[in-house]
Amino acid sequence: MNEVEQNTVTAPISLTNGAIKELHRIREHQNVPSTHGLRIGVKGGGCSGFSYILGFDVKKENDTEYEIDGMTVLMSKAHGIYLLGMEIDYVDGLNNRGFTFNNPNASETCGCGTSFSA
Repeated sequence: MNEVEQNTVTAPISLTNGAIKELHRIREHQNVPSTHGLRIGVKGGGCSGFSYILGFDVKKENDTEYEIDGMTVLMSKAHGIYLLGMEIDYVDGLNNRGFTFNNPNASETCGCGTSFSA
């Protein structure tokens, strides 16, 4: 009997139901091609040192691809150390509206929550 080995890679980040719902809405509203996945990453800048990257993009050479609740997520392998364990949520309230990043690796965050230091 042949055994089939299946490799499952656990995503280093999580998306809440609210974030998944809003991302699907954005994808449909902006007619994002099915060849694009959700890119999550970091870049230098912002008031605390790093800023988050969140947008739809094609897979690049150094990316790792994950599947989170039907959403293809792309992340550069080099960004994993900064994002491990992070939760992305979408808030739609009276005082706040937008994506929030709960990053356990951030030693400091700015007031708007879109940049951090590690």
